[in-house]
Amino acid sequence: MEPGPPGSSRPTEPGPCLSSQQGADQAASASLQSAAGAQPGRHSLAVAAVLPAGGCGERMGVPTPKQFCPILERPLISYTLQALERVYWIKDIVVAVTGENMEVMKSIIQKYQHKRISLVEAGVTRHRSIFNGLKALAEDQLNCKLSKPEIVIVHDAVRPFVEEDTLLKVVTAAKKHGAAGAIRPLVSTVISPSADGCLDHSLERARHRASEMPQAFLFDVIYEAYQQVTYKRDLYAVESIIKEKISQEICVVTDIEEDNKYVSHLLEEVLKSELNHVKVTSEALCHAGRDLQQIILDQCYNFVCVNVMTSDFQETQKLLSMLEESNLSILYPVVVVSVHFLDFKLVPPSQKMESLMLIREFAKEVKKRNIWLCGLLISYPQDEQKLQESLRQGAIIIASLIKERNSGLIGQLLIA
Repeated sequence: MEPGPPGSSRPTEPGPCLSSQQGADQAASASLQSAAGAQPGRHSLAVAAVLPAGGCGERMGVPTPKQFCPILERPLISYTLQALERVYWIKDIVVAVTGENMEVMKSIIQKYQHKRISLVEAGVTRHRSIFNGLKALAEDQLNCKLSKPEIVIVHDAVRPFVEEDTLLKVVTAAKKHGAAGAIRPLVSTVISPSADGCLDHSLERARHRASEMPQAFLFDVIYEAYQQVTYKRDLYAVESIIKEKISQEICVVTDIEEDNKYVSHLLEEVLKSELNHVKVTSEALCHAGRDLQQIILDQCYNFVCVNVMTSDFQETQKLLSMLEESNLSILYPVVVVSVHFLDFKLVPPSQKMESLMLIREFAKEVKKRNIWLCGLLISYPQDEQKLQESLRQGAIIIASLIKERNSGLIGQLLIA
């Protein structure tokens, strides 16, 4: 597998990797070798994927074809490609797009650094698009980077949530039976995917579909159906799922001053209390920044940068520089909340508001790198009980900014 962006790894779904890559890879390799009847040490089954992406999305009711509709300002098809790319044993991914969208697709591949992707022109029907993808995989041409596979996965470009375990099951079944499919219905009246008879039912459906494909290609065809985006409301559902996945960890960042450590610790504890389903960690923004760099490499997409008794953005700027250098934000927007604590009795907010509004300029600049910056001003009273209440209000605002990921709040200064 070609390397992805720094720190990238291979989760089974779009979103941060939460499991061990090595163990999953070994299990997948063993299963594929077993499916191919291979002996230890021999190569595993050759698998490729074809994505028909030539539809116009008439039922969506929008001018943009649904595969190119934005989810968090990123095209839907990019999430589907990401899901398949992270399955390391899929060697090639062929996408069939219309001629008028060929350059759009090339720009998506380049911008989001997708690997192992080849493009072919789509046909007038879905079956013709699949045919063109299979033909590209079957042809023996000089200088062709595609290798002829034993199994071809046919997967819709608008189904971004496909699990590797599901693909592995249908690949194994296709090798055994000649074709296979996995049906993940969205309606309760259809058999559950966890039921024992589901795979057999899917195989029958897949055999029928495979019989419609050109017989000149000695490929087993797998049809995987799961959470297709058909209507406009489905886009909101997909966006909600992705937001949930990338909002499961928050890193509270501060400098090394003792006062900052104290209030950062308090904020961290309140965040843990208010968001008991979210992992909250804290790191010092020191010169080396090794621990913080590791958190960035581990793909945390949410940061709270704490500034105590100051209105400048020195620490926040350091964090933004680290995030820009990491390329973490290529696939998902990174939310940074610059938190400033002020004692409103000692320093009226109006005196500091002008300097704090510089956040708009910083936010405009880093937005180009898909980093979403906003500010939060929290009252820092001497009374411990009032401080706790201010922190609680601040935690609620932070949680909302991270979970909702509302681009309309980029560059805004909120007050708790």
